[in-house]
Amino acid sequence: MQIFHRSTNTLSRASIYGAVFIIAGLSWALMQIQRSPYITYAGVVKPQPVAFSHQHHVAGLGIDCRYCHTSVEQSATAGIPPTATCYNCHKLIWKDSPMLEPVRASYKTGEPIRWNKVHDLPDFAYFNHSIHVAKGVGCAECHGRVDKMALMRSEHALQMRWCLECHRNPEPHLRPKDKVFDMAWKADDQATLGASLAQDYHLRTTADLTSCSTCHH
Repeated sequence: MQIFHRSTNTLSRASIYGAVFIIAGLSWALMQIQRSPYITYAGVVKPQPVAFSHQHHVAGLGIDCRYCHTSVEQSATAGIPPTATCYNCHKLIWKDSPMLEPVRASYKTGEPIRWNKVHDLPDFAYFNHSIHVAKGVGCAECHGRVDKMALMRSEHALQMRWCLECHRNPEPHLRPKDKVFDMAWKADDQATLGASLAQDYHLRTTADLTSCSTCHH
């Protein structure tokens, strides 16, 4: 005696195949969401207590990155400038501007300005600014042309696959050390220069650079 109709076989096969495509589609959708600005904040301007413009300070006034980010050559972190650094200029320039009231209040009270972190790596990922600077990786390679950003944003997603692309092939991202902080610098022949600098800087092997322990201590 046949309990199920013959069409059940067709329906069961269609359900199995359909489930495979649905799972694949959901996996693709989740991957796209994970890589989207909604998660990575790439290209998204975060609200800040003061509308600080890198474009104005870097391109307009010609201030070197190291004037504010003093530890970038010696430390894992680039450092956030203390309020006193801002106040050195703004006690004279725009000293009564309402936009700079948080700066004046911070200087008077000693309470640091609570900036919203733009380039926020997960705690399990270790990034050292000083070693990248020492190996000729320019600020613009990771942070983008901040000299063109009226308000700071993350240029790249900063996810593991993006880091690995550079670690697998670092030569296109190398420059002379005296050009690391030059936002507009471009090589005439990056391929030749990069290969030469990779030898001069004694870069570690690709196996070392892509080893899990390099970024996950």
